[in-house]
Order: sequence, then structure tokens, then C-alpha cells
Amino acid sequence: MKRLLAGCAVGLVTLSSAAMAEGISACLITKTDTNPFFVKMKEGATAKANELGISLKSYAGKVDGDHESQVAAIETCIADGAKGILITASDTKAIVPAVQQARDAGLLVIALDTPLEPIDSADATFATDNFLAGELIGEWAAKSLGDAAANAKIGMLDLAVSQPSVGVLRDQGFLQGFGIDLGDPNKWGDETDARIVGHDVTAGNEEGGRKAMENLLAKDPMINVIYTINEPAAAGAFEALKAIGREGDVLIVSVDGGCPGVQNVKEGVIGATSQQYPLLMAALGIEAIKTWADTGEKPKPTPGKSFFDTGVSLVTDKPVEGVESIDTAKGMDLCWG
Repeated sequence: MKRLLAGCAVGLVTLSSAAMAEGISACLITKTDTNPFFVKMKEGATAKANELGISLKSYAGKVDGDHESQVAAIETCIADGAKGILITASDTKAIVPAVQQARDAGLLVIALDTPLEPIDSADATFATDNFLAGELIGEWAAKSLGDAAANAKIGMLDLAVSQPSVGVLRDQGFLQGFGIDLGDPNKWGDETDARIVGHDVTAGNEEGGRKAMENLLAKDPMINVIYTINEPAAAGAFEALKAIGREGDVLIVSVDGGCPGVQNVKEGVIGATSQQYPLLMAALGIEAIKTWADTGEKPKPTPGKSFFDTGVSLVTDKPVEGVESIDTAKGMDLCWG
């Protein structure tokens, strides 16, 4: 794939694809350009745009949570006359007015990975079933512990205090899979089960994961189960545990399925992870924008769901009965980053 040329616009890192054909143009707006998940998403969008002759501009916030830059990117895409926008929103509620502005201007807006709130604020959503992703690792963790699950001490390493939908879905899915009663399933932190030591936020990166893990260990140094929003956060949590000599007796589970994360499953840093497929999400999104531009037809959700489900697989080398999974060899074949 041709190297992309980097430039700056409206406070974001802007990248232009090699495909600069006249006619249809599209935008990809991700949370950052450093997380391997979004790197692979951009790769999928760029390759499909090149194949279809679409001019693609990609924007990424400086950090996860950089909502203002995403709003500015949407405004730039409207001004540039783009036919459609693919977006992974940092703030799934606050972004809605800007998304509506784009839709009012005639752009097709597709949410990737992270549903907007409400979900129909976008024309379509292409995503992992994030609740199922969480549920799989929760059920796996509970069955791995067996009878000890009844006395587990659980730390929840979430994404951001704004509680974007992707973080809520994974968190609540994990708790349900583990067998914990939910409060309001549309938010985390209101559960009353005594097994939950607490929630902290990580910004989805390794340093955030380390700090959040240290904070939770200060509340209860005997935590023995850790849910993490993604694999970089899991890697940070592991380093915090290693610093106090507890890296071998705490069960860590996560979501993403990037190659470094799957390698961490293989090495025993993470017990299991739910693998999702960002390249597919982005490629399908570009195809949908092309169809919209050519025919005016919008993409349809998976039957029985409010979004198009791009699939999820549990990756572990320690399978448990009743939870379908693939091993790390297969996970490495399918991973990204």
C-alpha cells in the first residue's frame, strides 16, 4: 500500500489516500491515528477507496476523547463536498448535532465500531456486537474461575468518563456474562454487586491502563479479575500488577484482537480477548458511500439488529465448555496491527 502523506488541518492529523480521482469523495474520522485498531481501520478504508476510485481524506484526534477536533473534521468534510463520512466518535452523544448537520447537507454518515446515541443519529452503523464481545469474555472468565467466581474481586478498566457507547456495551456485556446483575444497562457504575471493586478510566491506552490499575489496587490490593476496554489498557494493567508481583495470579480479559493483544494472550498476559475486525468495518463503509453516491441507497442493518454486525470471535488458548472460541494461532491469522 502506498505511503500516506501527512498534513495538518483544523487541529487534526489529516491523511490523504493515493486515490484522488475526481468525483466521489469521502472522509474517515477516527479517535486517534496511533491505536492499531484505527490504523487498521484507515488501512481498510484507504485500500477500498483506491479500488473504487474514491478520494479519501482521513482525520484523527490528537488523543482519544478529542471531541472538538472531530466536530471540526465534520465541518471540513461538509465544506469539501464529501459524499459521506465514516466516524468513530469520541463522544457519542455530543457529536450528534454535527452529524445531523452533515446529514442535512446530504452526506451519508456511517458510525464505525462505536454507535452514536441514539444509534439512529447516523444513517448506519457498522460494528462489532460490542455487548456480545463483553459477554463472551465475561462468561469465559466466570467459567474459568469456576466456584471461585462467587467470591471474585473485579476491577473494571473503562474508556472515558463520558461513557461512550462502545465502552458501556463492552462493560455491561462483561458483567452480564460474568453473572452480575446490571443496573441501568445504558451506563456503567451503578451496579450493586459486592464483587465489583470499582471502575476507573484508561483513555484506551497503556499508560491509562497502568494508572487505572494502580488506582483500583489502592482500593483493594487483592483484585483477582480485571476487565479492560481494550488490549493497550490491558497491557498497562499487567505492568501495574507486575510492579507488585501479582502478574501471575490475576485474570485479565479484554476486547480488540489486534496482533499485539493476541500475542499477549499467547504469552499469558491476557487470558482471553474478543476479536473484532476494523478493516472490514471500514471497507464496507467505503462501499456503502459509493453505493449511496451512485444510487441513493442506504445500507441496511443485520436482520434482528439495529446495526450491521461485522462479527466477533473469542480468542484464548484455555477454552471452556459452552463458550465458543478460537486459539491464538487462528487469532494471529485474523489479527491486525
